[in-house]
Amino acid sequence: MENEKDWGFYISQVDDWMTQLEKEIDYRTEQGNADKKEKVINEMENLKVLRGKLMDNNSYDHLHETFTDQVHRVSWTYEDWRKQQVDDRKEVGWGNRNAVPPGEHRLPPLPYDYAALEPVISEEIMRLHHQEHHQSYVDGLNQAELEMKQARETDSFDLIRHWEREAAFHGAGHYLHTMFWNNMSPDGGGEPTGALSRQIDKDFGSYHRFKRHFSEAAKKVQGVGWALLVWSPRSRRLEILQAEFHHLLSQQDIIPLLGLDVWEHAYYLQYKNNREEYVDQFWNIVNWGNVTERFENAKLVKWEPY
Repeated sequence: MENEKDWGFYISQVDDWMTQLEKEIDYRTEQGNADKKEKVINEMENLKVLRGKLMDNNSYDHLHETFTDQVHRVSWTYEDWRKQQVDDRKEVGWGNRNAVPPGEHRLPPLPYDYAALEPVISEEIMRLHHQEHHQSYVDGLNQAELEMKQARETDSFDLIRHWEREAAFHGAGHYLHTMFWNNMSPDGGGEPTGALSRQIDKDFGSYHRFKRHFSEAAKKVQGVGWALLVWSPRSRRLEILQAEFHHLLSQQDIIPLLGLDVWEHAYYLQYKNNREEYVDQFWNIVNWGNVTERFENAKLVKWEPY
C-alpha cells in the first residue's frame, strides 16, 4: 500500500470479506470436516488479532506483510474446507445421488427455523408457505408425473395436455420455492461481494440500479408470479426476468437441450394447418450431435435433488 489511507481502505475491504465468510460458515449445514472448519475459524481469529494491532499501532509498515499473509492463510484454509465438503458430497452425498424417479419428489427442509426470518417474514407465513403451499406443488408434480408415466405405458394420451400443464405448474412451483428458501437467510442483507458484485456492476451499472430494476420488476408482475435474477449462457450476462404465473408450461430450473418451434410461422407456409406432419418430419433433421453436446454440458450442473 502506498499510504495509510490506501491501507485503511484495504482493511475495510477485508472486514467486509470476513463478515461474508462468517455468514457463510454459520449458514453451512454440513457438520463434517470439523477439524478443517476449526482451522478456518482459528485463522480468522488470528487475522482479527492482527487487525487490532494495526489499528492500535501508529506505524503500519512492519505489519503490512504479516497482515496480508494472514489474509491469504484465511482464504487458503477456507477454500480447503469447502473443497473437502464438495468432495465428501460427491462420495456419499447429493452430488451423485440417483435421479428422482417420476412421482418421488419430496419437500426440502428449510435451512433455518420457521421464525428465523422475523420480523421480515412471520413464522406463521413461513410455516404455511412451506408446509402447505410448497407441499401442494410437490404433490401435484408427483401426481402429474405418475399420470404421464401411465400414459406412456398404456399409449393413452387423451389427457396429455392437462397433465403437461399440471407438471409445468407444479414443477415450476416446486423448483422455484426450493431455490427461494435458500435465497434467504436470517443473516442476509447487505450487498453482494466478489465476482457477483463485479458482474452486477458490469451488467446493470451499479448495485443501486440493479436493486431498483429488480424491485420494480417484482412490483409490476402482471397477475401473480416472480421476479428472477438469471444468468444467460447465450449473452453471457445477468438478466432480470418476470415469470407470470411462474410456469406458462415451463419449469424454471431446467436447461433446454432440444426444441421444436410449433408456432404457425415456423411451418404454415409449407405445411399449412398440418402441424402433425411438420412434427413428424422434424425428427428427420434433428442434430443429435448438438443435443448430445448440450446434454454433456448440462450434466455438469447439479442441484440437490428434491
